[in-house]
Amino acid sequence: MDYSQFLYMHEELSLLLVITILFVADLIMCPDKKSGRGVYNTCLPVVLLTLHTVLNLLPCAGDAVTSAFGGMYQHTPMMTIVKSVLNVGTLVVFLMAHDWLRREENKVKQGEFYLLTLFTLLGMYFMISAGHFLMFFIGLELASIPLAGLVAFDKLRYESAEAGAKFILLALFSSALLLYGVSLLYGAAGTLYFDEFFSQLRPGLLSVLGMTFFVTGMGFKISLVPFHLWTADTYQGAPTVVTGYLSVVSKGAAAFVLLTVLYKVFALTPLFEAWNHGLFWIIILTITVANLFAIRQKNLKRFMAFSAISQAGYVILPIMGGTAQGMTALVYYLLVYMAANLGAFAVINVVEQRSGKISIDDYDGLYRTNPKLAFLMTLCLFSLAGIPPFAGFFSKFFGFMAAFNAGEHLLVFIALVNTVISLYYYLLIVKAMYIKTSDSPIATFKSDGYTRVALAVCLLGVVLLGIVGTVYNYIDTFSYA
Repeated sequence: MDYSQFLYMHEELSLLLVITILFVADLIMCPDKKSGRGVYNTCLPVVLLTLHTVLNLLPCAGDAVTSAFGGMYQHTPMMTIVKSVLNVGTLVVFLMAHDWLRREENKVKQGEFYLLTLFTLLGMYFMISAGHFLMFFIGLELASIPLAGLVAFDKLRYESAEAGAKFILLALFSSALLLYGVSLLYGAAGTLYFDEFFSQLRPGLLSVLGMTFFVTGMGFKISLVPFHLWTADTYQGAPTVVTGYLSVVSKGAAAFVLLTVLYKVFALTPLFEAWNHGLFWIIILTITVANLFAIRQKNLKRFMAFSAISQAGYVILPIMGGTAQGMTALVYYLLVYMAANLGAFAVINVVEQRSGKISIDDYDGLYRTNPKLAFLMTLCLFSLAGIPPFAGFFSKFFGFMAAFNAGEHLLVFIALVNTVISLYYYLLIVKAMYIKTSDSPIATFKSDGYTRVALAVCLLGVVLLGIVGTVYNYIDTFSYA
């Protein structure tokens, strides 16, 4: 065996080194008895993850397409970019978690939180670079099992324990469906390598069933309707920081992998029309059902859960057609969605930590007591709604263009109508913060330094991505002029 092949996995090895350092640090460092904070608290994980991201981005431009271990592991510059996007999202989550981890019941569990989070990230790395269904499934389970621990992190809270139980049971069920689908695909093609499916897959009932079970299993991971029923309860019961991580980083990795697998395995086979037609109805159901249920929510975390389900439909919209334009639109959408959604969850988290309030009605009059938080929340919600000139408008626009160019005109029209509906329920929160008043408004408070950095990163991301979208749109317009 040529052990030099491991050098192709420099991102995974670098992340594994970060995990090892944090594991050793957690063993030898204990919480400070005077302040109640961990000795390294948030600083060491943030610094290590930042160095890991920067060092792996530097050689990205010169990297070529490579593979290792007989093609089971693949590496491309696009994969490095997606991994770096997930790194930035995880970094923001670490900054958000600082105030929460300082609580009495969490101060001795800091190491476990960072390690579980980074192990899920490592699993997502394997999923993204997989060129073989076995490697993909190993990465999927490595990402899913620690997530159950994160969801149930506040184990003394009934809601968190219940959310963890629901999550792990449905994760096991979806993994079983997905694995059964993979076994059927193996029976139809005689191989588990992505690149060999298009030449060896034999069309028939076995291959259609295999593809159906596979997409169903991934639908649970991405929270697509009708596989979404676990999402609201899990988002509500999990710690807010974990909810933000679930809604962005986990979902983003799963969506990218779904596009990769569908494009490599099914796009060049007679099954192309089947999965394209199936995704058409899944996207319509996901966006429509989630929008209608979001209007009825009073708990802000359940509201964001249905918002995330709706966004999942928009995320996989560029997948239609399996084109390179769709791949680019998907990555850009993930960037914008990460910045906007994590910004909203950062505000929800800091308000919850300082006031204990999580209902939409609790945000009545927030602008009068905490205008900066209200402004950032509004900016993130407008971006999620896709209002121009915010970054979310361009992310939806590029996704619609990719689907439109793939011939999905009716789907794009239905998605546009649903965008108007989503604007209505996002405005309900804006109305509560700026127009409605409360007899017991949220008191004025200051967030800690780490939270301010997280909010600043999200704000900068939304603004810069909006500028990038505007510039790219003008360049694209002039190229056709």
